[in-house]
Amino acid sequence: MFFLRLCSLCVAVLVATRTFGAEPETPLQTPEKSGHKARAEQNITFNSVQADRPYIAMTFDDGPSATLTPKLLDLLATRHIKVTFFVIGENVAEHPEIVARAAREGHEIGNHSWSHPNFGKMSDDNVRSQLRRTDDAIRSATGNRPNLMRPPYGSITAREKHWIHDEFGYRIILWDVDPYDWKRPGPAVVRNRILKETQPGSIVLSHDIHPGTIEAMPSTLDALEAKGFKFVTVSELIRMATPQASHPSPQPGRNAPTKATPSPSPAASPVSSPSG
Repeated sequence: MFFLRLCSLCVAVLVATRTFGAEPETPLQTPEKSGHKARAEQNITFNSVQADRPYIAMTFDDGPSATLTPKLLDLLATRHIKVTFFVIGENVAEHPEIVARAAREGHEIGNHSWSHPNFGKMSDDNVRSQLRRTDDAIRSATGNRPNLMRPPYGSITAREKHWIHDEFGYRIILWDVDPYDWKRPGPAVVRNRILKETQPGSIVLSHDIHPGTIEAMPSTLDALEAKGFKFVTVSELIRMATPQASHPSPQPGRNAPTKATPSPSPAASPVSSPSG
């Protein structure tokens, strides 16, 4: 009997020793790995950048327009301002000479799809076709392929962002200033909204297919310069970004957040307006 009790006691001590002395289970993803992933995702999607200097990027969507885009290019040339155009492939195919001129004069050209559908509601193959056809049209017009993409309406899923970035090498460009010029509120309203919302590091959305937007640009650009802002392309602005702590920002729908850090969004955007 004494021998059995002694054996039981030894077994209990052995079990307790292994239980309390065991190494804790290693988590599947360490904080370091999680932080690395967040930093990597920050290099894919941009609403704006963290800037300690007054640089901003003006962007124009949905062109080229046969009549309005050349007027805008004349205006920009006079002021020695460089901007980024997110072009529609169908329009590039119809007016390649306008896109060629924009690139020749130092403006940046980005992919904005072939026909402006909602990527967040499309199959991968259809999205791929939209991007590839536009990529080919831009390369045919300018001699170079784009490295930026803006999804129509700002609608894109997190998964789409990653495979598009991996396959095409694109950075996904959204915005943090939206004057709702697609509603055609008049040049003064477009100008005032841009002036009110623009901050250092802003990416300003507008469209070179609306007459009121082009009419608003001379006074808008002059007023922004008077406030001390300097104009660069989106890629130049990204290169100027200052280091910052990574934390995700909400996904914009057709309207991006007022001020956001470059980060991916978790899901497809709701469609609420024709911006972008």
